[in-house]
Amino acid sequence: MPRILRIINRLNLGGPTYNAAYLSRYLAPEFETMLVAGIKEETEESSEFIVTQMGLSPVYIPSMRREINFKRDREAYLHISKLIREFKPDIVHTHAAKAGTLGRLAAHHNKVPVIIHTFHGHVFHSYFSPLKTSVFKYIEKYLSSISTGIIAISDIQKKELVEQFRVAPDQKTTVIPLGFDLTRFASGQPEKRANFRSAYNLHPETIAIGIIGRLVPVKNHSLFIQALKNLKAQTRYPFRAFIIGDGEDRMKLEQLTLSSGLTLSTPEATDSGADVVFTSWIMDIDRALDGLDIVAMTSLNEGTPVSLIEAQAAGKPIVTTEVGGIRNVVIPEVSALLSPSEDLEQFSRNLIRLTNDAALRTNMSGAGAKHVSAKFGFERLVSDTRALYHELLVQS
Repeated sequence: MPRILRIINRLNLGGPTYNAAYLSRYLAPEFETMLVAGIKEETEESSEFIVTQMGLSPVYIPSMRREINFKRDREAYLHISKLIREFKPDIVHTHAAKAGTLGRLAAHHNKVPVIIHTFHGHVFHSYFSPLKTSVFKYIEKYLSSISTGIIAISDIQKKELVEQFRVAPDQKTTVIPLGFDLTRFASGQPEKRANFRSAYNLHPETIAIGIIGRLVPVKNHSLFIQALKNLKAQTRYPFRAFIIGDGEDRMKLEQLTLSSGLTLSTPEATDSGADVVFTSWIMDIDRALDGLDIVAMTSLNEGTPVSLIEAQAAGKPIVTTEVGGIRNVVIPEVSALLSPSEDLEQFSRNLIRLTNDAALRTNMSGAGAKHVSAKFGFERLVSDTRALYHELLVQS
């Protein structure tokens, strides 16, 4: 039985945890997997419940954290090397940047036969200064050279990695989209919708608009808030916006909300009639999605955004910036209205259009559900990854 050491940055809410968990759980018993994870930031919501529900018991590396710290990173590298020597994996498969750096270096130096890395996103624009970005690109080129295989999670992401940023060779790079169990988003919808809307005192005619994700600069929530200001000035329909998530930008975004002339509700100071509700994290996100009428995304950079996959599975129309792999996730003008990154005017027009047109929202709802159920099921993820593992093991 081939052994896999699977390493993920940290167990925080998002696509990488689901990806690593489904592969660890459903590639068994054909493959024996040890799942290894770093430690999440205090401002991030834990996704440990996802792996626990699947019966997985990850091994934690306390020194592997999001921020660069050479002392801690060296400790994490040595910890991974020790696990490799003890577990003797046939494959080391890393997920996301920090795990990809430390895990691949340790695997290479310990002569693991197959080394695979999945890019769940990348840091080659919208994260760091040009100088720091150049350094990361140089490092990634080296890491790609010692990798047996690279996985991109969309065609657009592969094009970025191979052609635009030139950090991964085409012949090593395989596209395997993320996969999820989406059944819960299509079940019990009327009851979940009623529960969510009752909890937030929403009138039946009030249009609920939500954005889901970490409150960090790359998610660009400020664009969303500015668009809400424009929406309030240009629609006659009642609406409330829900910012679902938490993070380092929360206080700044609350201040922007107030300075934009919008009223505000937070978990610490609730206002049942506020324009904008900061909910913090909601664990049963299917309940929240069923309560919403429109889902938004304003990111500067994305790989494959989980919230837009889940939104379509729940039958929600989308308004989003067109970055990263988003065009591979939604159907433009069918399940989502797209605008260029940071284009406040176009994003606002799209949001106003969806808010004002109930028939358009209804028409867009059904197409997205069919699209994602066919493309992003976890069974397809497991099957594609299994095939790649066998191919690379034979070649090693």
